[in-house]
Amino acid sequence: MAKVVTFGEVMLRLSTPGFLRFSQARQFDATFGGGEANVAVSLANYGVDAHFVTRLPDNDIAKMCTSELRGFGVNLDGVVYGGERVGIYYLETGAVARGSKVVYDRAHSSISDIKPGMVNWREVLKGADWFHWTGITPALSQGAADACLEAIKVANELGVKVSCDLNYRKKLWQYGKTAAEVMPALVEGCDLILGNEEDAEKEFGIKPEGFDAEKTGGEIDQTRFESVCRQLMKRFPRCKKVAITLRGSINANHNTWGGVLFDGNTLWQSRRYDITHIVDRVGGGDSFMGGLLYGLLSYCTDQEAIEFAAAASALKHTIFGDYNRVTVAEVEALMKGGGSGRVSR
Repeated sequence: MAKVVTFGEVMLRLSTPGFLRFSQARQFDATFGGGEANVAVSLANYGVDAHFVTRLPDNDIAKMCTSELRGFGVNLDGVVYGGERVGIYYLETGAVARGSKVVYDRAHSSISDIKPGMVNWREVLKGADWFHWTGITPALSQGAADACLEAIKVANELGVKVSCDLNYRKKLWQYGKTAAEVMPALVEGCDLILGNEEDAEKEFGIKPEGFDAEKTGGEIDQTRFESVCRQLMKRFPRCKKVAITLRGSINANHNTWGGVLFDGNTLWQSRRYDITHIVDRVGGGDSFMGGLLYGLLSYCTDQEAIEFAAAASALKHTIFGDYNRVTVAEVEALMKGGGSGRVSR
């Protein structure tokens, strides 16, 4: 069984019921989630030995969170404890022309005060096949960025493959450094990069020619993104593969979805999914990443890997909460054309 280690923040998620606005809500649905934890849950559901590393306070809210993650089969032996609070994010789910909103309450969360040396990375990464992180973690604080870089360097020394979801979040870069200043040193140690056109442009000034995300109407020419992949691989020579998620936003409830995977020579394109009724798009990219890692570990071809990633993420859009609660069999059924939504008896 493959071992994959992920590192980042897991938060308490407070979302308005249904499609209520923040100003209307008198209660919130409480769940947990966070980019790297979401990937770990996906992988655990697929039978991978998934380990999640974070820093949490020693309180009842953190215990609720760890209990939930362990219930999915995620290994939390690498979690370190300290600090005072679990980060929170509030979600208002949009509809049609009204987009969703996220409000962060993450200042001084336990992981934002992490420092290098707090995690024994050599022990955590022993026997690992992959180490995964996202651009969200180094956006939290200088300490989190330094701890992430520490982990990447150890993974490189141990021969552990490293993957990154660029995940640019403009609301998080508040501690005096920009993504363009911090991210390049971390991405230099990556074997696999996942992103989209905004991530590549905001963090490295890389963008596809002749593309405007606001004018797609849900239609995207996948081949335009080969230039982004080539530029990323040229900028970061260690990188062997680049994946890009392709979201065509028709409105808040209706998206097209797919992805491409570039190996330096061939651009592998997934099937495109027309998601006409989105239940919850938060965690969509994480479910894609989890699917891609599983696909690369389990299938013989890159085409199969990108198809699994796209199908897994298409299913995630139908599930409430951050986590992608699907099985390999369900994803493979959709890959083979099953998507009618008929009752399984």
